[in-house]
Amino acid sequence: MSKRLRSSEVCADCSGPDPSWASVNRGTFICDECCSVHRSLGRHISQVRHLKHTPWPPTLLQMVETLYNNGANSIWEHSLLDPASIMSGRRKANPQDKVHPNKAEFIRAKYQMLAFVHRLPCRDDDSVTAKDLSKQLHSSVRTGNLETCLRLLSLGAQANFFHPEKGNTPLHVASKAGQILQAELLAVYGADPGTQDASGKTPVDYARQGGHHELAERLVEIQYELTDRLAFYLCGRKPDHKNGQHFIIPQMADSSLDLSELAKAAKKKLQSLSNHLFEELAMDVYDEVDRRETDAVWLATQNHSTLVTETTVVPFLPVNPEYSSTRNQGRQKLARFNAHEFATLVIDILSDAKRRQQGSPLSGSKDNVELILKTVNNQHSIENQDNEQPDYDSVASDEDTDLEAAASKANRQKSLDSDLSDGPVTVQEFMEVKNALVASEAKIQQLMKVNNNLSDELRIMQKKASRLEKQNSTPESDYDNTPNDRDPDDLGYICRRSGLGAGPLPQRPSRRGCGQEAQRTACTLCFQTHKVVRH
Repeated sequence: MSKRLRSSEVCADCSGPDPSWASVNRGTFICDECCSVHRSLGRHISQVRHLKHTPWPPTLLQMVETLYNNGANSIWEHSLLDPASIMSGRRKANPQDKVHPNKAEFIRAKYQMLAFVHRLPCRDDDSVTAKDLSKQLHSSVRTGNLETCLRLLSLGAQANFFHPEKGNTPLHVASKAGQILQAELLAVYGADPGTQDASGKTPVDYARQGGHHELAERLVEIQYELTDRLAFYLCGRKPDHKNGQHFIIPQMADSSLDLSELAKAAKKKLQSLSNHLFEELAMDVYDEVDRRETDAVWLATQNHSTLVTETTVVPFLPVNPEYSSTRNQGRQKLARFNAHEFATLVIDILSDAKRRQQGSPLSGSKDNVELILKTVNNQHSIENQDNEQPDYDSVASDEDTDLEAAASKANRQKSLDSDLSDGPVTVQEFMEVKNALVASEAKIQQLMKVNNNLSDELRIMQKKASRLEKQNSTPESDYDNTPNDRDPDDLGYICRRSGLGAGPLPQRPSRRGCGQEAQRTACTLCFQTHKVVRH
């Protein structure tokens, strides 16, 4: 699979000996400890593969080794090579540093923040700079200088850039020149082998015309890399593209059983997705397959007594800031699918990818369903269409209901704006409206409960007000010459008013007074003594 690493090779991040992993898109070899940090960054930052326990396309491994041997690491550590950086306190991690926080902070600064990459002079228009870099890349790929192209890509050149004057992309140029390693590098950074130039030809066509048959076959594999990886994950086989077989649809062991209603509904939702949303979902599932397979290799190759800790576990796909929070949440939910559920989802995606390809014409339009089959690395070149949520989601959210309602409202507004051009309401929009209604219903129930409590309190206050009004209508002095400082609701007061005392019911005295002294009589109801006037 891979050639034996030389003993002189060291980790690009900490200079530790015998690196056993590679960061494909960075062109570096890394050790186990540094790899644990790379995995936590996500595939959009670093795409890691084990050098011995992961299957490699030979030319892809050759591309990474060429970059490493030609000093690709100096691209990511450019400013650290300046002696002044030592005086400023900035230094590279070493093997004795702890993974957290020392190595982790350095690796994040190096690859995620690009803190040590050479910066171009500031320009007023960054788009002009990116366009100039892309034109330089377009010219450089016809040579074998990989590190120059990697440097241009690190500065912002677009791998899938369509040159307006030349009428083609860098991958067309590399394919025509037979530069297979350049084609590998461009594909890693998002170049699409199915893109047509101004004359309607693809890079595969140019490779075949130039007699570069190995390159042509590899470009076809890259074009179907997504579906090939999903099929290999389930059944360990890949299609025979040389003989025209481009899809393998594995069968579940219990495929003879009737599908549940939930599974049927999920499949209908998948089939109703637009090409763009289906492509996003397929790429998210591809990332989850990569995470699960890398986890398996990781656990099988580590020293469990010393290295496998909670800090090295990647329980779900890391957040990609280029995606919406809704999509990132859906990507992380994929980790909750058990083996059977996830296999069912993968099979449905493979089946629908084949259906979409065979049911659509192969044209050069932007809506060409061949885009579905692009490698997942094309995430670097896809314009971010956020606020659209993957519909194939059977796991409930852990987020607050109000937050989900707010997100659904924003997503629904964007969907409604495009209804006139996109046709009927999609299942995704229906689910968003449904979630919003559920959240609204929960809010209404809460308000109704609060309203009932307020109504009960209002009735109590009305009763008290009626009682006080009745008390004020009858002067207290007619019944008791002693000031009453008790609460109107106490039992003694009720006893005097109702005449339930020990003696006869007190008579109302005349306004001149009867001359009899007030006597104290024990109440048989509350056992307290009250003054009453007897006649």
